[in-house]
Amino acid sequence: MILEVNQLAFGFAGRIVGRDVSFSLGGAEVMCVLGPNGGGKTTLLRTVLGLLPLHSGSVLLDKVAVQDLSRRDMARRAGYVPQEHAGYFAFSVLEWVLMGRVAHLGAFSVPGAKDRVIAERALESLGIATLAARPVTEISGGERQLALLARALAQEPRLLVLDEPTAGLDFGNQVRVLQHISALASAGMSILFSSHDPDHAFLTAHRALLLGGGRAMALGAPAEVIRADTLERLYGVSVQVLPLQNGGHTCLPTLRR
Repeated sequence: MILEVNQLAFGFAGRIVGRDVSFSLGGAEVMCVLGPNGGGKTTLLRTVLGLLPLHSGSVLLDKVAVQDLSRRDMARRAGYVPQEHAGYFAFSVLEWVLMGRVAHLGAFSVPGAKDRVIAERALESLGIATLAARPVTEISGGERQLALLARALAQEPRLLVLDEPTAGLDFGNQVRVLQHISALASAGMSILFSSHDPDHAFLTAHRALLLGGGRAMALGAPAEVIRADTLERLYGVSVQVLPLQNGGHTCLPTLRR
């Protein structure tokens, strides 16, 4: 098991956002965390990565408590793509992606030819190799999100944690990111990502965690836990979950007129 979360209470200093959350993630497995704004998704992911201290419970990565891992060790094991990142300095996109190689370098080392090849391959895999020389301050928010994903891939992690990775992307780039998630899992990577779109869980995830008010409302295969009744409880809207000819499912809101 790559990741084990047991009876986790999470939040900030003096304030608990969620509690009693437990799940595990194995190799080559994709889990999608679904929930409304303010439901605790980002706080949960940041706690799993050790970026926020847990209030109680445990988070184990490769059988090691995350609070016992150095930032360098964590970066070698897990890549993280946050919702937003401002490009305050005019690094080129390639230089930005090369920063993902820092965890694999010595204290006073600089990226070498091998690191550059890995970074360029990450850019190519996401279809943004043409941005390599552009300053990150001069690309769109959606392009920057893809560059962040490339930087995380350049770390060569075993676990990839993505906080709403399709936010701000046009439809084509959303599809490319979801395809890449599936391809990475097929190659053996474990992926934990959050989304507002239940269809993303149907398309890519082996399991879905429905998180509402900081608590796990349901956990299981998407087809089992993403239903009209659970979505109405989670989001407070009426939704139909429709079967597709290929065996999949899709969600269609019921609009009042």
